[in-house]
Amino acid sequence: MQKSKLWTKDFLAVSLTSFFVFVIFYMLTVTLPLFATDELHASKQSLGLIVTIFLVSGIVFRPLAGKWMTTLGQKKVLLIGVFIFLIGSILYMNIHSLSALLLLRVLHGIGFGMSTTATGAIVANVIPEQRKGEGMGYYATFMNLAMVVGPFVGLTLTNTLGHTAVFTVAVVSSVLAVLCSLVLRVPEVQASSATNEIQPAKGLAAFFEYRSLPISVAGLVVAFSYASVISFVSIYAKEMGFTQASSFFFVVYAVCLLASRPFTGKWFDQYGENSVVYPSILSLAIGIFLLSQATTSWVFLLAGALIGLGFGTITSSFQSIAVKKASPHRRGVATATFFVFFDSGMGLGSFLLGILSTAAGYKGMYVFCSIVALLAIAVYLVLHGRKSQKQRILSQNESLGK
Repeated sequence: MQKSKLWTKDFLAVSLTSFFVFVIFYMLTVTLPLFATDELHASKQSLGLIVTIFLVSGIVFRPLAGKWMTTLGQKKVLLIGVFIFLIGSILYMNIHSLSALLLLRVLHGIGFGMSTTATGAIVANVIPEQRKGEGMGYYATFMNLAMVVGPFVGLTLTNTLGHTAVFTVAVVSSVLAVLCSLVLRVPEVQASSATNEIQPAKGLAAFFEYRSLPISVAGLVVAFSYASVISFVSIYAKEMGFTQASSFFFVVYAVCLLASRPFTGKWFDQYGENSVVYPSILSLAIGIFLLSQATTSWVFLLAGALIGLGFGTITSSFQSIAVKKASPHRRGVATATFFVFFDSGMGLGSFLLGILSTAAGYKGMYVFCSIVALLAIAVYLVLHGRKSQKQRILSQNESLGK
């Protein structure tokens, strides 16, 4: 039987929209603290607020965006989100105080939360059902590439051309995100179903998809452990004398992720979620533990390879599970639910692990986070893995019966 087509115009459009938004997110995450220090003379204590306020703003608006998608439609919410994101990117050009920067981060976080929630819901409807795991894997690859491209471009421009060049690229990328959103066609059947035939949910159910909560909780635990990497690996590398190798850490991360992507997505669809999730979490845990033990550059980079292989696969798998649990008209809410928990784990991890690293050092922090990652296996098993295995066995038995 011929496979349904995955690489359509709409799949590329929504994936590229996500890519350009996340490029800006990661580029500004690593460069704005430098801008605040160099140009605004901000104190070290205030630098953490630049990221925290942005994430909190996004977290607050994710469930709102999920609800709005069931009434306004997914594309309208996406367009509103990317236009707010574009306006925010333009305003960085005229920031002259820390208070103004923090206010702008609130606005930019709103655009980020709305647009990324919308793209996650739209792509779930664009991908053929029988290729959901594979498609979500490739979609996540665009975000993972942004994690490499954003910091590399941002730091290179900061060191060579200055902060204005960074903000210019942010504006250009935002414009490209808007253009990709405009050419995107969202399946009309989903919008019709959501607005005309389905009774709107009330109370908390309007903002959260309860069926996606178990996998979202597991995502929070994974994100907490990964926060140690995204927030502190560059500082840890400098402390350990791996400054040159640190610039290649996320490059190795991306290469290993891309090499595995054609296989992991297909395994997800063919052999079930557990066949991919368990080894991926184990790979993440081993990679983080290797960071704590790294005494040479090659061990440090090997850790990056295992973390990229594990974390990159986990995020796409968990997001795919979250949207599969929901009805088609609730996929926007399911996506919002997942990312609210995921972003909360990342933000909480960055804050608490910063305190832990002061007390136990970075090595001790990474040992602790490897244990947390292993704990995620148990959390996944209890909340989703056992049920998934039982459903797969039941489905196989029904197929044999036929």
